[in-house]
Amino acid sequence: MNGSDMYSVEDRDKRKRFGIGIGIGIGIGVKIRAMGLKTLGESRVEKLKANARSPKMKLWIIRATTMVLLWTCLVQLTALGDTWGPRVLKGWPSSVTQDSQFLDVKFLPSGPARVLPPKRVYQNNGYLMVSCNGGLNQMRSAICDMVAISRFLNVTLIVPELDKTSFWADPSEFEDIFDVDHFITSLRDEVRILKQLPPRLKKRMELGYVHTMPPVSWSDISYYHNQILPLIKKFKVVHLNRTDARLANNGQPLELQKLRCRVNFNALRFTPQIEYLGRRVVQLLRKNGPFLVLHLRYEMDMLAFSGCTQGCNPDEVDELTRMRYAYPWWKEKIINSELKRKDGLCPLTPEETALTLRALDIASDIQIYVAAGEIYGGQRRMASLAAAFPKLVRKETLLGVDDLQFFQNHSSQMAALDYLVSLESDIFIPTYDGNMAKVVEGHRRYLGFKKTILLDRKLLVELIDGYTSGLLSWEEFSSAVKDAHMARMGSPKKRKVVPERPKEEDYFYANPEECLQPLVADIDPVTLSILR
Repeated sequence: MNGSDMYSVEDRDKRKRFGIGIGIGIGIGVKIRAMGLKTLGESRVEKLKANARSPKMKLWIIRATTMVLLWTCLVQLTALGDTWGPRVLKGWPSSVTQDSQFLDVKFLPSGPARVLPPKRVYQNNGYLMVSCNGGLNQMRSAICDMVAISRFLNVTLIVPELDKTSFWADPSEFEDIFDVDHFITSLRDEVRILKQLPPRLKKRMELGYVHTMPPVSWSDISYYHNQILPLIKKFKVVHLNRTDARLANNGQPLELQKLRCRVNFNALRFTPQIEYLGRRVVQLLRKNGPFLVLHLRYEMDMLAFSGCTQGCNPDEVDELTRMRYAYPWWKEKIINSELKRKDGLCPLTPEETALTLRALDIASDIQIYVAAGEIYGGQRRMASLAAAFPKLVRKETLLGVDDLQFFQNHSSQMAALDYLVSLESDIFIPTYDGNMAKVVEGHRRYLGFKKTILLDRKLLVELIDGYTSGLLSWEEFSSAVKDAHMARMGSPKKRKVVPERPKEEDYFYANPEECLQPLVADIDPVTLSILR
C-alpha cells in the first residue's frame, strides 16, 4: 500500500480545505498590506515608516500577525483533527497482526458495547499476590478462591501467577490463557485487581522485602481474617505461594460461595484465540451429529503419579516408576498397582473404557472426542477402543497444524480447548476424578445439569474382572453396569459434607449447589438418541 492510498476521499477534502485556509490567511495579509499602501499614497511613504516605528503601530502589527497565524492553525486542526486525533489518542493499531491473521478475528461479529459494573469503593488493607500450582483446572479453582478471599479481606489482588514448574512446564502467563482485561473489569464491583504492584511496592518485592507463605489447606474465611489479614496490614504485601484447595468446601458465607461461582462461570473467560478455536471444534463436530467427550486420563504423568500400571509391559512399569521418583513432591513412591486399582483409585485403561461404554449401550457410531494429552502406550493401547468406536477424534485430527501451531508446548492452552469442547458435548464421561473432571462436572451442572456420567471405578473393575474371567455373561455385566450408573448422570444432588475430613467431601467446584437452580434433569432427546 503506497502513501496516497492511506487517505480516504474525506481526508483529501479536509487537506484541500486546509490548503485553502492557508491561502486565505496569506491573502488577507497581502490585502491588508496593499490597502495600507494605497490609502497612504506614494507621498506619505516616509510618514508611514516613521509611524511604524511608534509603539502603538508595532503593537497593532504584532496583534494582526498573531491573529492570522492562529486562524491558520485553527483551519489546519479542523481539517486534520478527525483523521489524526482518534489515532493519536487511542494508539495507532497495526493494520495486520499475527493473531488476526491466524484467527480472522476481524471477520467475527462485534457485540454491543459492554456496560462495566461500577467500581466498589473500599479502604484498601494491602495487596495479595498469589502463585498458583498444578494444572489448568487446579489453578482455575484456586483463582476463584483467591478472588473471594481478596474481596472479604478488602485487599487488592494482583493478577495471579500461573505454575510453570509442574510436570507440564507450560510457560503460559495468565493473559495467554484468560482474558485478563475482562477478568479485571467484570469484577470491579467486588474487588480491585491490578496487573502488577505499584512501582514502590514492586521494587520492595524485587529486593526480597515480601512476606511469602503457603496458607493452611481447607481453611474457612475466618482463618484468612484472623491470620492472613494482620500480616497484610503489617507487610503491605503478602505472597501466597500455594493456592490449591486452600478454601473450605462448606460452611462459608453464602455471598462468598456465590462469588466463587461468579468468578468461575463469568469472569474467567478464555482468550479470544482459545474461544474461537473451541467454537470451531464444536462446529466441526456438530456437523456430523451428537458427540460424546471422553476425558481419558490414561497419560504418563497420571500413571506415574498414581502408580497404576494395569496392562503395561515391564519396560513401561520401570519407566513410570523412575518418573515417580524423579519428582520429590510426589510423596508416595512404593505403590501396589493391583490393590490401588481394586480400590477404584486408578484411571480406567482404554480397554476397560471400551467395555464400559459398550455396557452402557453407547452407540458404536457416535463421535467420541478424546479430551486428553498423549495416551501412554499410543495406538497399541487405543486399539480396542478404536475398534469398538471407530469415530474417535481429537483436536489434532479436527484442526490443521497451522491452527494449533501457537498452542504447541503449551499444555494449559491445549487443556483449555478440551475444556470448552467438554462443556458443549452431549455427554461428558471422565475416566478419573481429577481436577478437570470435577470442574467440568460442576460447570455442566451450572449450565443446566448437562449429562455427565460419573463412573464408579471400584465397582467397574470388579465387574470387568468378573466378565473377563467368565464369571459374568455379557448380559449380566451390561445390566449391572447400567443399574449402577442410573443415579450417576449429573442430576441435582446435595453436596456431601464430612466434618473434619475435607478431602473426603464432595468438591465445591464439582457441585456448587449454592449457585444452581433446583431443577430435576430428565433425559433429553439428544441423549436418548445416543443411549439406546
